[in-house]
Amino acid sequence: MPVIKGLEWTFDTVADKYEKLRPGYTDDLYKMIFEYIAIDNSSHVVEVGIGGGQATLPVLKTGCTLTAVEYGENFSKLCKKKFEEYKNFSVITDKFENVDFPNSEYDLVYSASAFHWVPEDIGYSKVYDMLKHGGAFARFANHPYRDKGNPILSEEIDKLYSEYYYKYNGKDIKAEGEYSEEQAALRAKLAEKYGFTDIRHAMFYRTRTFLAEEYIELLGTYSDHIAIKEDIRTEFFAKIEEAINRYGGKITLYDTIDLQLARKP
Repeated sequence: MPVIKGLEWTFDTVADKYEKLRPGYTDDLYKMIFEYIAIDNSSHVVEVGIGGGQATLPVLKTGCTLTAVEYGENFSKLCKKKFEEYKNFSVITDKFENVDFPNSEYDLVYSASAFHWVPEDIGYSKVYDMLKHGGAFARFANHPYRDKGNPILSEEIDKLYSEYYYKYNGKDIKAEGEYSEEQAALRAKLAEKYGFTDIRHAMFYRTRTFLAEEYIELLGTYSDHIAIKEDIRTEFFAKIEEAINRYGGKITLYDTIDLQLARKP
């Protein structure tokens, strides 16, 4: 989904729905992170943009001390409750760029589908300063691609996006392709500019299938969709739901998850 800067606040208005509908990440992704940087009960970790906690539990289970930073008050409350049994867990409610962290204190800083909201120069420089020598930064995100197994449905939905989404936002229609290996490699290289070394990236894949009603709920967790005026959004979503029901009643998303790893020398 497109990222429109300034819409960070929108997610917090649907925190419970976001936590329920947004997916987690694959076991292979965490395996690669923990092979890259060993994390245990002596480690100090920061998660940037915890959201609904989709990427938190596998890290918490290492026994590390985990501090999450989250801009949304509702998300912060939700995650405090969700992970209350973990005494090694805490949440700071603020933007990552506004929080003062000690230098050279952390073994791992990571961010799941959230670091694009942080200004690049501030984010990478801050993470670099926070990490111990040898510490790691892990940035990963999920990139869903609409049902390529049902091209007629996809074309129908494209028409609806033209009529509602692009028209509402005053944007030219833009064909969105699947997230590529080239995009992942370019994102990984960003870390070089800020002094990181041992840079790696990887891709992971899966599919998710939704009934029409479930898919509409999911769309209601995306910032650029939440920001559409309610009456237009309601009609837009209803038309998408009708289209899905006309062409089989289900829609499949093809997810590409990219992971970038970088180390402070």
